[in-house]
Amino acid sequence: MTESEHGGAMAAADPEHARIYWNAPTREDDIEGQIAMVERVANGGAQGLILVPDHTSALISPVRSALAKGIPTVILSSPLAMPPGDHLFYLLNDEVRGGELAAERVSSILHNHGKVAILGIDPDISGITTRARSLKETLARTDPGIQIVTDAIGSFNVPHEQQMAEETLKAHPDLDVIVALTAVSGHGALSALASSGNTHVKVIYYDPGDTSFDDPNLDSMILQDTRSMGYDAVRIILASLRNQPIPPQKKFEPTLVTRENVNSSKVEKLSYMEWRTKPLQWTWSIGP
Repeated sequence: MTESEHGGAMAAADPEHARIYWNAPTREDDIEGQIAMVERVANGGAQGLILVPDHTSALISPVRSALAKGIPTVILSSPLAMPPGDHLFYLLNDEVRGGELAAERVSSILHNHGKVAILGIDPDISGITTRARSLKETLARTDPGIQIVTDAIGSFNVPHEQQMAEETLKAHPDLDVIVALTAVSGHGALSALASSGNTHVKVIYYDPGDTSFDDPNLDSMILQDTRSMGYDAVRIILASLRNQPIPPQKKFEPTLVTRENVNSSKVEKLSYMEWRTKPLQWTWSIGP
């Protein structure tokens, strides 16, 4: 769970006197650690679980254990390979729209002529594979003159992602744009470009940790509405505990952030993290 999601969750919990325990593995690729945390929630008497999954299928079994004990569970950002219902709810990023936003930005940069590399594809997270597919399909339909020279599998390891970006730049010295599908691949791409001194290639960066445009290669960012997800997740758990009707799934449209709109009220709201501190107790939140 990001700071923004946490801030949204706390904003919803505070007036209801609900208490949040926020935790995550120390590494984003520590799937076993995330599984162990969900298992502790299932066995620890929690009244709700908010989860940002690191894997589409590996977390199914512990989530089922939590659901079997009647614990309302809200999955944020990217779905598990199981349908909603029976106390399982989804608050998802609209990854199809996220892919379209990246394609539209590439189109505005290259005007139907140029080369693009897609980095950071993670086959274990369905949301990322969906955004990659949407990006490629949209470009093929709207800008057939733009060539995708690589679509590389990524990892949660920044040095590995930097190496992948460096190899891509060497193999394609005439590259124009990198679309980095994760924060880690974006960090790796920008580091590789800084090391090479390349100022030509532009980077479109998904889910960054902040909205700074200090790097000259950074063209734009695509942000999820994680604050609203965190807020609605707590509201869903409270409603479920009160046996109130709740839609099983909701999607949130991402936002393209550029140098022109980064200081707008809309973008500031997406990254707003303030919340009032309360003691830790019951609603568990686990994510990268």
